Amino acid sequence: MPIKQYKPTSAGRRFASVNAHAEVTKKTPEKSLLRPWKDNAGRNHHGKITVRGRGGSTKRMYRLIDFKRNERDGIVGKITAIEYDPNRSSHIALVEYTDKVKRYIIAPLGLKVGDTIVAQGDAPADPKVGNNMRLRDIPTGLDVHCVEIIPGRGAQMCRSAGMYAKLMNKEGDYATLMLPSGEQRMVPINCRATIGQVGNPDHILRRLGKAGLNRHMGVRPITRGVAKSHNAHPLGGGSGRSKGNRPPVGPTGVLAKGGGTRNRKKHSGKLIIRRRVSKRFGQKK
Repeated sequence: MPIKQYKPTSAGRRFASVNAHAEVTKKTPEKSLLRPWKDNAGRNHHGKITVRGRGGSTKRMYRLIDFKRNERDGIVGKITAIEYDPNRSSHIALVEYTDKVKRYIIAPLGLKVGDTIVAQGDAPADPKVGNNMRLRDIPTGLDVHCVEIIPGRGAQMCRSAGMYAKLMNKEGDYATLMLPSGEQRMVPINCRATIGQVGNPDHILRRLGKAGLNRHMGVRPITRGVAKSHNAHPLGGGSGRSKGNRPPVGPTGVLAKGGGTRNRKKHSGKLIIRRRVSKRFGQKK
């Protein structure tokens, strides 16, 4: 069973559960594909904090993931291991190609050690789980993940655990995808995608159980806005806890719960056929 629950030997164990990572077959990563990872604690290149409540995470190395899959076109690769990646919710698969080159890819659901995969080159590829193809060559109705938005840039959509998009239609220079959020979006038909669903779908079922595990992942406590002074937060100040009939906002006044933050003038907005709907307020983002 992928999710384990322990006996309530402590308050932190009582409601906690852990992912057993039953699919993982190798515990030590490939050294040639590791790089140092520097935690910037929510700061930009000027040192200014742009994301609050970050810092103090466990040190870890970054695994180089092949999101483009275009350098190995037409070369057959064999899955040699399924590994845990501390930098993402999904598992990663170690691929060894026939020319002895090794790469990491996002591990699809159902991919096992010993399976062979290939990225489509000049010759057409079989649309099976793990193969990377252009959307123009993928049959309509299949589930895909690691989808490019711009050809050649690399996978940017549907990369987390359990995610997939459904290829709905192909017409002209664009393919229509149904995303997990309910959004329908057009993507250039020459963009690449990988067949199947991202593995480790039980990741969402895990419960941390205590605040300490959140601290290990780099999430720090955040002071409530109503507890601050009036010059530090729009909801602060006053006698007692009073928000002044104002909806929940952040320190800069941006809506914190359910408010839309997408730029309506973004150039890619014209490719969205139907926007996703907020489950909290039932409004389009």
